[in-house]
Amino acid sequence: MRTVVVTDPPRADVRQADELGRYGVATVHEALGRTGYLGPGLRPAWPGARMAGNAVTVLCWPGDNLMIHVAVEQCREGDVLVVTTTSPSTDGMFGELFATALQRRGVRGLVIDAGVRDVADLRTMGFPVWSAAVSAQGTVKATAGAVNVPVTLGGRQVRPGDTIVADDDGVLCVPREDVARGISAAHARSLREEEARAAFREGELGLDRYRLRERLPGMGIRYVTSAEYARELEGGTPPGSAPAGGATGGAS
Repeated sequence: MRTVVVTDPPRADVRQADELGRYGVATVHEALGRTGYLGPGLRPAWPGARMAGNAVTVLCWPGDNLMIHVAVEQCREGDVLVVTTTSPSTDGMFGELFATALQRRGVRGLVIDAGVRDVADLRTMGFPVWSAAVSAQGTVKATAGAVNVPVTLGGRQVRPGDTIVADDDGVLCVPREDVARGISAAHARSLREEEARAAFREGELGLDRYRLRERLPGMGIRYVTSAEYARELEGGTPPGSAPAGGATGGAS
């Protein structure tokens, strides 16, 4: 590992990060082709939290939060601190005192692939945090790491300056070059979702709206009555499969 602090990484436009964040993690993730999700292991410390901003990345050693202290100085308005460790750790590396310092600098929140503590205080402060664990276990400040270098969380690379979107559904990383495309794609998807929402309120089924019904026979799916199902069980035919010599199509 190169123990460096990069002081001037390129960043996405924070106004675009705000716009992207309004669509939410699930919509942006789908709109961009189901890419960028950092996995189900990162959960919000308190429900209802949302944020979007540009990543300041931190690579620490397990149980050592020295480099978070170093990273605070590199944060600016609209940033999100993104922290991981050189090997798995659940220690409580971040708490209310860090959050106080970051709020003063206009930081939007934290994503950490390790532990946090002082969760009640973080909720009271309104400082959003997504973490892999909650733990009272403390840390030391003894080993050099790196700030503003590419890091990996949930199998996904996060570069300094990439845009982070987070809410109750998890955390998404959008490469800074893709933010504008993400906004356009998320806007188009949100319009389609609103049209579908209105149709479902009127009673339309997803089977018909998404033209799934016509694909079912080709998948071998048949509609049968309970009596037909029982006869197939008695006759040894796997329920729902086509009888020998029969067609696979069925009524819809």
